[in-house]
Amino acid sequence: MSSEKSAIPPLAKDIIAGTVGGWAQVVVGHPFDTLKVRLQTQPSPPIYRNAMHCFQSLVTQEGPKGLYRGVASPLAGIGFCNAVVFMSNGYFRRMLQFGDETKPLSIADIGIAGGLAGTVMAFFNCPIELLKVKLQVQDPAGVIGPTGKLEPAYKGVIDCGLRTARAQGLQGLYRGLGVTLLRDSPSYVCYFVTYEGLKRVLQSFHKDEPLSTAELLLAGGAAGFGAWIPAYPQDVIKSRYQNDTRYTSARHAFRSVMREVGVKAFFNGIGPTMARAFPANAATFFAYEMAMKAMD
Repeated sequence: MSSEKSAIPPLAKDIIAGTVGGWAQVVVGHPFDTLKVRLQTQPSPPIYRNAMHCFQSLVTQEGPKGLYRGVASPLAGIGFCNAVVFMSNGYFRRMLQFGDETKPLSIADIGIAGGLAGTVMAFFNCPIELLKVKLQVQDPAGVIGPTGKLEPAYKGVIDCGLRTARAQGLQGLYRGLGVTLLRDSPSYVCYFVTYEGLKRVLQSFHKDEPLSTAELLLAGGAAGFGAWIPAYPQDVIKSRYQNDTRYTSARHAFRSVMREVGVKAFFNGIGPTMARAFPANAATFFAYEMAMKAMD
């Protein structure tokens, strides 16, 4: 049986384990993400006083299911995207090993592979997150269309995608790609460097034993924090630009936010984001590690 398992190509292992990790991330993290996006995209003056007020308002108006609004897109998409990022990360790591998979990678090598994987990931993340943002922030009464008129609310992710493509072309689904690249490349450098670096520190305390479940969860959760530190302001700009077609560019969105609200706007929603970061990414990496172990 072990010989059969070892025959699974490394690329396939990365895809399978990455998908499992992505599903774990969505189940744990989507309610926090809904609050983050609503806080990021609210107008000025703001509708919500803070994350708790946003949570209470949403649950009062729509019930607990409102926290999982738009979950179909990330559930389908993040499983796939996670597979892409872990597959890309594994590919670039093996490339940096120059064919010798026993060669240990330095922290710098891990950062380079992570940044390249983040660049690949941005091309998949952009349309998926655009649809997610639109579904998360829409009013049940309807949405403002490209002409500025009120249109019926989106029925779901497919309806949202078709209407967006019909109104703006396929390029409309890639609205915000530039700022997504500026977010994801540095984010995934820090993501994988934090995870692998902390694992190495923890391993140094007991070299002859594998890391415990608690230690793997700690490293994964810390990686979630590390990923957002260099990326949060870009994420705010991306969410606003993708949601509001009145912005002509990400730079226009940045300047408008600075003029209307100031620097503090670039940290709107950071509370639920950080609250989500630890459990969601702890679940992601733990599920990934367990799936990889099962295939060894």
